[in-house]
Amino acid sequence: MDKIPSFNACIEESIKTNWDLDALTDYKGATLQYQDVARKIEKLHILFENSDIHRGDKIALCGRNMSNWAVAFLATLTYGAVAVPILHEFTADQIHHIVNHSEARLLFVGDVVAKQIDPEKMPALEGIVNIPDYSLMISRSEKLTTARENLNRYFGEKFPKYFRKEFVSYYKEESPEELALINYTSGTTGFSKGVMIPYRAMWSNLDFASHVLDSELHPGDNTISILPMAHMYGMAFEFIKEFMSGCHIFYLTRVPSPAVVAQAFTDVKPIIIIAVPLVIEKIIRKKVFPKLTPAIRLLMKTPIVGQKIKEKIRKQVYEAFGGRLYEIIVGGAALNQEVEQFLKDIHFPVTVGYGATECAPIITYADWKEHKGGSCGREVIHMEVKIDSKHPHREPGEILTRGLNVMLGYYKNEEATAQTIDKDGWYHTGDLGIMDKKGNVFIKGRSKNMLLGPSGQNIFPEEIEDALNSLPLVNESIVVQREGKLVALVHPDIETCTQQNMSSEDVENLMKQNLQQLNSNQPAYCKISHIEIHDEEFEKTPKKSIKRFLYQ
Repeated sequence: MDKIPSFNACIEESIKTNWDLDALTDYKGATLQYQDVARKIEKLHILFENSDIHRGDKIALCGRNMSNWAVAFLATLTYGAVAVPILHEFTADQIHHIVNHSEARLLFVGDVVAKQIDPEKMPALEGIVNIPDYSLMISRSEKLTTARENLNRYFGEKFPKYFRKEFVSYYKEESPEELALINYTSGTTGFSKGVMIPYRAMWSNLDFASHVLDSELHPGDNTISILPMAHMYGMAFEFIKEFMSGCHIFYLTRVPSPAVVAQAFTDVKPIIIIAVPLVIEKIIRKKVFPKLTPAIRLLMKTPIVGQKIKEKIRKQVYEAFGGRLYEIIVGGAALNQEVEQFLKDIHFPVTVGYGATECAPIITYADWKEHKGGSCGREVIHMEVKIDSKHPHREPGEILTRGLNVMLGYYKNEEATAQTIDKDGWYHTGDLGIMDKKGNVFIKGRSKNMLLGPSGQNIFPEEIEDALNSLPLVNESIVVQREGKLVALVHPDIETCTQQNMSSEDVENLMKQNLQQLNSNQPAYCKISHIEIHDEEFEKTPKKSIKRFLYQ
């Protein structure tokens, strides 16, 4: 397109338009209206200005989702500084590395992170600010100390009578290519890479979300934030889009356990839910599947009675998610086929999208009414997608994409950038997939996870795992290759095993039955030699993907 609008201007417009509406709430805590957000942003701008922070300087944020995290992020961008969101699940060493590598001058931290980090290992930092109240945890700058101590006085001097929406005026990026934020990928090996996200990618993702959701999202609608805002998926579609639409965003501010999430859905009644598969699958497996007796499953297949049963089940599932839902968008990994097929059968509004941090994040999507089962949608507005294969409809190849969403590159890593974005601007995702004639993309797995069979056959462990995860008492699994044979590592549903008083021997016998059933539906080169039982859950990245490299 000819001209890309200013992203920061969109923030300014939303604050002014929705001035008197509720904006951000810490679940079971305080609420900020849009005017409160504006006031806090203004105070942080005064803090930055009097601390000698300049446009283009890096400001890092690391802590659990909460209103003040969101405000600090908005204040950073609208000041013209570069935000560096850091996942709070990272280790202290990773946080130290990212702060140092990004050359951040300030670091905002949550309560838990504050106790984990060592300021001495981040020597270039001029200050660490506590997110809950913006107090100083540490200051190495006299200007910062003075600015914080006198912040309310400075604000009062600048706005002696009152602070009105007419006073809201933010920095507008000079070019769409200007750097907005550096997002460090969750990565499972070594330290992650810093993805440089320009303003055009932020705006383009917002424009995509506006095209597909504006008819459903309205000012005052309730939404809920489960995914970390420091991850591009959560930031773009649980925070930025909703904030720009005048919605009321609720932050859990605690570990999103299934029980906490389920209660929050009931209380908040969100209009849209953005989730990773794990959240949806656990709710369906724990709350819905146990009620589906063999007799009910049989009746569901009959024409008239089956339809009525499905409608009743759909209503119950709908209520479990709050009862006002337009759609659940699943991303980050594939939805289990059994769960997806069940939700499709009862005509429940769920869809699966696909993206990458490097695309801030969206690449493909389809509304639930158009979504084709097993796919992750079609290329989105402002993006092109192709499969690097001679026969992309049937032979998997690497998924390539280019367009406004694609990053500028990796921060201070030209070599990695050159390996990822080719001379024609195509971003190489590292994912393997096929595309049907209507443009629906079907992901087969990560290229680096693909295994070779005894005669050179391509084996996609994710597909075997998906089938295995649908079998009795399999909570999660991972398929690895050892001495030319495939082995399945399984973490059983310990809670159910305990409830049913099953011994270790009982569980082993059940897994042997699962192995027989699994192998009966697999080609010879995909058959599993044996199952290893793991009592502990597998270690995961913040995106809830299993850290495969630990189990090879």
